[in-house]
This record gives sequence, C-alpha cells and structure tokens, in this order.
Amino acid sequence: MDMRDITETTRITPSAGVTRDRHGWRAKCLQRLVRMDLPVPLSFALPCETVGAIAAGRHLRLEALRHVFEAGSGLVSVRPSALMPEWGGPGTVLNVGINDTLHARLCDVIGRDSADAIYLSFVQSYAINIARLDPDMFAQEGKDALPRALRAFEAETDEPFPQDPAQQLAEVLRSMARAWDGPTARLLRQAKGAPADAPLGLVVQDMALALGPGLCGSGTIQFVDPVTGNPRVTGRFRGQSHGAAVGTGAETLYLTHDERGPSLQDIAPETFADLIRFGIAARERLREEMQIEFVVTGGRISVIDATRVVRGSRAGVRIAVSLARDGIIPAEEALMRVEPRALADLLHHQVDPRAPRDLITRGINASPGAATGRIVLTAAAAQAANARGEPCILVRRETVPEDIRGMHASVGVLTERGGTTSHAAVIARGLGLPCIVGATGIRVDLRNRTLTAGGRELREGDEITIDGSSGEVLAGAAALLPPALDDNFTQLLDWASQAGGIGVRANADTPEDALTARRFEAQGIGLCRTEHMFFDAERLPAMREMIFADSADDRRLALARILPMQRQDFTQLFEIMAGLPVTIRLFDPPLHEFLPHDREGLRELAESMDLPLSDVTRRVEALSEFNPMLGMRGVRLGITMPEIYDMQARAIFEATVDASRKGDPVVPEIMIPLVSAMREVELVKNRVDAVAAAVRNERRTDFTYKLGVMVETPRAALRAGDIAAHSAFLSFGTNDLTQMTYGLSRDDAGRFMGTYVAQGVYSEDPFHVLDQDGVGELLLTGVQRARRQAPGITISVCGEHGGNPESIAFCHEAGFDYVSCSPFRVPIARLAAAQSAIRARLSGVED
Repeated sequence: MDMRDITETTRITPSAGVTRDRHGWRAKCLQRLVRMDLPVPLSFALPCETVGAIAAGRHLRLEALRHVFEAGSGLVSVRPSALMPEWGGPGTVLNVGINDTLHARLCDVIGRDSADAIYLSFVQSYAINIARLDPDMFAQEGKDALPRALRAFEAETDEPFPQDPAQQLAEVLRSMARAWDGPTARLLRQAKGAPADAPLGLVVQDMALALGPGLCGSGTIQFVDPVTGNPRVTGRFRGQSHGAAVGTGAETLYLTHDERGPSLQDIAPETFADLIRFGIAARERLREEMQIEFVVTGGRISVIDATRVVRGSRAGVRIAVSLARDGIIPAEEALMRVEPRALADLLHHQVDPRAPRDLITRGINASPGAATGRIVLTAAAAQAANARGEPCILVRRETVPEDIRGMHASVGVLTERGGTTSHAAVIARGLGLPCIVGATGIRVDLRNRTLTAGGRELREGDEITIDGSSGEVLAGAAALLPPALDDNFTQLLDWASQAGGIGVRANADTPEDALTARRFEAQGIGLCRTEHMFFDAERLPAMREMIFADSADDRRLALARILPMQRQDFTQLFEIMAGLPVTIRLFDPPLHEFLPHDREGLRELAESMDLPLSDVTRRVEALSEFNPMLGMRGVRLGITMPEIYDMQARAIFEATVDASRKGDPVVPEIMIPLVSAMREVELVKNRVDAVAAAVRNERRTDFTYKLGVMVETPRAALRAGDIAAHSAFLSFGTNDLTQMTYGLSRDDAGRFMGTYVAQGVYSEDPFHVLDQDGVGELLLTGVQRARRQAPGITISVCGEHGGNPESIAFCHEAGFDYVSCSPFRVPIARLAAAQSAIRARLSGVED
C-alpha cells in the first residue's frame, strides 16, 4: 500500500472490516452502534498503520481526504481511537472544514452569532493545537472576535487561515498522530499500563450541529450511578433551543424530572424515551453499562459516541454481577471483569469520592479503607481513648511489637516511616485497619505531643481522616461510605468458589481473626503467629519472667503460667474453624521484642520484677543483637531454649483433645519457623513427638498432627528435598525469604524503594509483588526438589504475597496447593485464584 495515499480510510458500516486491533476501540464501538441501527453520523476509521505513517512524516494527498466531507454537513470531528479506552489519546478536534464559504451558509441557517462561534472556536483550536501559536494571541472575545482571530493567524504565519477543508483535515491528522508519538504522551500512556509504542487509530466523523430551530443541544447520559452502580439516569444536556418550550438562548437542563428546574424528560419526553431505549440496547448488545454522547438537532437525536461508564470499585462489582444475573454475560466473564484489588474498597469504609478533601500530606497506602479519629501518639493513649469510646488514629514514627495493643484500640494507623511490609502495614492489614506508612514530611514530637504535617501543626486530640486506599491524610472528618458487603459481593465470591483455583487460607492469630476468616470463607488458617498472643497485658509479665530466668527449670515455671492461656487460644481457634485445617507457627521473634528499651520502660520493668535497674539494663543489653532478624529467633530459639516449644506443643495437643471432644476430630498443623538445616527439623520433631506421646498418655486419647516447615531462608529453599523427608508440608514465608534473598530490610526499604522503582532498578517493590525472577526461582526450585522427595507433600505460600493477585497467578502456575493471607485479603485472593483458574482453562482451550 502507498502510505502517501490515505484512501485506507474505511467508512464505518455494519459490514465494514473494522477491527479493534487495527482501528482501535472507538472505531469498533461506533461500528457496533451502527449495527444496532442507532442514529450515528457518517464516520470513517483510519487504521493504526496509516496513523503511524503520518506520524513518521509521510505526505498526505489532499484528494484522498475530500470524500469525507462530501456526504455530510461539511464539518467533521477527529477523535482518537487507541486499542484500549483507558490509554487516552490526543484531544478531540471539532468543526474541521469550516471556512468563509461554509460560514456564510451557516449564517443563513443558524444565525451569524452561532456561525461565528463555530468558526472562532475552530480558528482558536487550530492556531493553538495545530499551528502551535501563542494562546494569548487568540483569547478573542467580543463582537469582532472572529475577524481579529483570522488577522492574528495571518500575521503570525504569513498565510491566510486555510480555506481548503482537506488541508485542514490533513494538518489535524498530522498533529494528532505526532502528539501521540511524542515523549510526553508515551510517558502518560505507560503510566496507564499501555506500551510505549502502542498504536493509535483515528476516527473522522460528520458533525451533528446542536443548532437550529426547535429543540437542539448536546449532552451525555448514563444509566447507573458511577459510585454505587445502582440504576440511575445521570448526565447533562446543554440546550441551544430558540423555541418557546425551552426558552431563548442556551441553558443547561436536568435529564430527569427535577424540582430545581426544567428537564429534558419534561420538555421532550419522546426524545428522552429514545435515549433510554438506546441505553438499554447498548447495555444488551455491547454487554456493558455505557455512557452515550448525543446531539439533538430540531428534536432529532444523533449518537456521537458511547464509552464505558467510568466507575468506582463498588459500582464495578455491582455492574458485573448485574450483567451476569441478567444473562448478558456469563458468570466467569463477570469474575474476569473485576480487578481483585477493587474488592478491598468494598470491605472497608471509604472516603466518598464526591466529598471535598482537605489534604494534609500523603504516604504509602499500606492497608485499605478509611477512618476518622482523634490523633493519639502512644499505644497507652489509644487504649485510653478506646476506653472512653472515642475513635482514635495511632500516629507513630514507626510501630514496634508492643504497639499492637494500641493498634487494636485504634481505628487507623499513620506512621512517619516504613514500607508496604513494615510492622505497621502487616499488622494493620491483619486487623483490617486503614494504614498509611512512610508519610511524606510528617514529624511526630512526643515531648510536645504534636504532629507536624504539610506545614501544619496538629496536636494530640485533633481530628484527622486517613485514606488507606489512596495514602492521603486529611484534616478533620471527611464524609465516608460504609462497607458494601451486600448480595452482589457475596454472589461474586460464590461464583469465584465455583470457578475453582488454588486454595486460599487466612493468616489468623486471634479468635477475632479466625471469625473474619470464616466470614470470608477461607479454607482454613495457613499461619497462626503465636508470638502475637504473648503481647497481651496479662501474658507479658510471665513472658518477661521467662526471659529473665537463669535456668531451664525457672523458664518452665514461668511458661507454666502461659500454658493455660495458650491452650485456651488454640481451643478457640480449633472450635471456630470447625474442622478446617489450622497451621500454627511456633514461637518466632527474638526475645528483645518483649522488653522495653527506653529508660522509663526499663524502670517500670525493674519495679514490676523487684530487680535492680542495673540488672534489668544488663539483661536487656545482653539480649541485644546487631541484626536480630538474622540472630537468635525462630528454630534457633526453639533449640537453645526448648522449653518454649515444649510448652507450645503441649498447649496445641491439649487444645486438640479438648476441641475434638466437642466436634470433629482436629488435626493440628505445627510449623517450625526459620529453618535452614534438616537437623533442626529432626531436633524439634523429636521433642514435639515426645510431648505428643506424653499428652496421649495423660489424656488417655489418641490424636494425629502434622509437622511442617516454614521456608524463609534461601538455604531451606535449596535443601527443600532433605527437609521434605521429615515434613508433612512446606509453607514458603516470602516476607523473610525476600529480605534474605535481596539483603533488604522490609522495614527500612521504604526509604529508597520509590527511587529504585522509579529508576527501573526493580520493576516493582519486591515486598509488595513477588519477585518471580529471583525469589520465584527459589520457590520453583524448592517445590521441584520437595516433590521429588515427597510427591504428596503440601506446599503453600503464607507471606504477604499470598494476597497479591500477580503472586497468586505465579503460585497457581507453579502448582502450589494454597496461599494464605491476611483475613481481609481473603476475598481478593479468592477472586484472583478464580481468575487464574479461568485463564488456565482458556489457555488450554486455545492450545
């Protein structure tokens, strides 16, 4: 094909060879509207290869363009038609083809003022956007604005304003093609998920003028609420009628009956009825809720375009479910239309997008949802506020394990430091609390009890709103939308369960977590972190007594006080999960996390333990480690202080007996953390087996259990075959595995991670999205070697990646049995798992 000749323009008819891949989404949508017999103006599609050739500088023959003006009004518009609507494109150019001759004719038809307005609008648009002239020179107003604009154009270009419609169109096409190919446009569409070299089609359409006698005007109409998705006619109509019914001049009308003023439904009921009919037809034939752009000329409608209704997460779920319930799309397609992360917006309160926002600062959106509360700067202050029934936001530089009680008492968490897998982020997601970490430019002053943010100083007790979905911190109380756990949400997840896919369990440390997991239909508990149970105010003294013990016997005495509490914890979990599997991780963190580090806390501890302050200080210093994440924790603690794991194993087995007597037999799954050598597993297994035998004898009953390993070190992944010989299951803890593989601290990485991602060092934050090339290779190696040794072994992921849709897709393809994530991420994981299964089936059909 000679690319200098643009005869490749295709008139959009029902039988024309218009395809989305070649002509873009808008051209294909217009063809569908034409096939529905909707009154669409004459339209032509330029294929992507032609537009690309124009951008490359190929010459256009004007004769090849004249036919687009011949059958219509003499005016055309040019609109972008990218492959995906969300990729955007250059702005639409209207009224191409206006010249002195057509202007004179329009003066007779619609009056000089209206004709002048059309001509002036195009001259200004052409001068600024096509000829790239100074906008200030064309800010013309007044009665003689048009001749002044024409003179200004000629003065700047040394040529009169082009009178040949074909020349105008050629220049518009060239400008739009080059704009799409420019560096700014490339960056913008990459930010929207489009490839930098994404193609662009263009649509040239005859102009339907909203001018003349009778009812005239232009507007848009849609048939659902963009926030809720409920049926509701909304939009606008700008009338240009000179008839008595509407009044003289231009005015904006409501679409439906409205007490505040005239509506299109009142003034032109037949026209309004046609629009409703068009909307119903578009929904059924285009299989989507559409916004229709239309023009009315003398009471006659022209449908200019139809685009997918822009919608929030709540509306997206309701629309997808409604289309499937009405038989317009299959249930599996409804599942594929909902972005899994969007479900987070339905689980929590959200800031109403229609409400004003008084923005203070921004941070990392670490846990979704929104909450309003008074600022508190310590865990103790949070607990006091909760006791008074006052909602509060816990604000810290960064949270530490002893802040968990304060987090439980708060409605949201805001920290100065941290990343998406920092302590605050992980705990908040587990609790279902909105959380923002790494907030830009905030400073917490504990001495003066103030928070400085965005140039403002706030005091403890001032009210703020945090939006954990967007990362925005707002002053005062913002309008909130309630959670939307309605029948649409339930129906979508029911369809997800029917679609199958990788199993989904929950990380649950408390009975409250377990109840949430059951409510969201998790298939069990994949990770119960027992250390979180020790931070309770009633248990912390016994824990500290154990830490200060000088002998194994003294440690056993202290742990004996904790045993009944642990047994009760596990019994409750088993009863709540009612026969579903429960995986309990043995004690993992270093002991120093249970001790205070400031002078006031050390003094209180010395007083409570009746010890000299110097002894307490020395003990705390002795437990300090240069890098506690790589020090005395996990299985290392369990081997050097076996009394801890002995107590926990006994609590688990006694709870197993107690819960089994009340319901179905319980088969607990005990997980050993931070393993790196097979011998560690053997040592722990021998002691756990001994405790199990003792409990069987004491309780005179039998039970079974499974022992497995949490794979968190690169060595454990590489030696998974050896470890699998002594394990019933392997659960990859991808949080620590990522830390150790990269040599990164997940708590500190937030300080530079944004820069690394922006500069392409990492494509994504590896703590947020599983690194499939590095950490993923360790997972694949571990799976392969473990299954070679033990083909029936259960393999899972229980890190925060377990709730990430991309990571779930990887686990599905790698043959994992299940993923486990925070309870409030279970619906997200269930939908992502269903989508992975559907994609696998579709791929199998295509193959």
